[in-house]
Amino acid sequence: MSKPLILVTNDDGITAPGLKALVVVASQLGKVIVIAPDSPQSGMGHAITVNNPIRIDKSKVFGNIEAYTCSGTPVDCVKVGIFQLLKQKPDLIVSGINHGSNAATNVIYSGTMSAAVEGSMENIPSLGFSLDDFSHEADFTPAQHFAGILIKQALDSDFPDRICLNVNVPKLPLSELKGIKVCRQAMAFWEDRFDEREDPLGKKYYWLTGKFKDQEEADDTDMAALKNGYVSVVPVQFDMTAHHAINKINKWEL
Repeated sequence: MSKPLILVTNDDGITAPGLKALVVVASQLGKVIVIAPDSPQSGMGHAITVNNPIRIDKSKVFGNIEAYTCSGTPVDCVKVGIFQLLKQKPDLIVSGINHGSNAATNVIYSGTMSAAVEGSMENIPSLGFSLDDFSHEADFTPAQHFAGILIKQALDSDFPDRICLNVNVPKLPLSELKGIKVCRQAMAFWEDRFDEREDPLGKKYYWLTGKFKDQEEADDTDMAALKNGYVSVVPVQFDMTAHHAINKINKWEL
């Protein structure tokens, strides 16, 4: 029986340690092909390249595992992988492991998760993995452990149609993690601030900063799961229709 084909990508770039950690796990469960950005693409969301050419080059970063760099975004990586390099749909798409959490509304901005969302739009089982640790020396071992569990389940189980999973792992040793919680996205947002600076020529520029703040106190959200030592798993859909608002808007004088 042939091994399942797994497309691995990320938004931190081909040399990111989190990508290497995910490739190690995925290669134990299927035939892996890696297509990742040639430079960091964090915060790109669901952007695609339309005004520039997309360049693809082979990479030897992972030894005998087939790998390519892409000059475009994480979503470009998925599109090029499916329609050009593979010329078929893979059995699974996994993205990450991201440096930093993609819980709550971070999912909107995340290149990691947008790659997974793109997979779900093609009805391919897709998962995005993130570790709540921005350190370059982050220990991805706990995230690897749970990535292995969830990838196996995604391959062996009935995966929901046109859905991807947003998986976030707390910054804790494996021995202190309590397990997995399937939960909902928290109502948490960035309180944006702009740091005003001045370049050597005296011209002002701005650097985005701010604080991420949870707007609710609930125990069924991804933020609560992470806070309490659980790996959070949120099913995500690309249908952004506010179904509950349709009847109200239909009452307008249109």
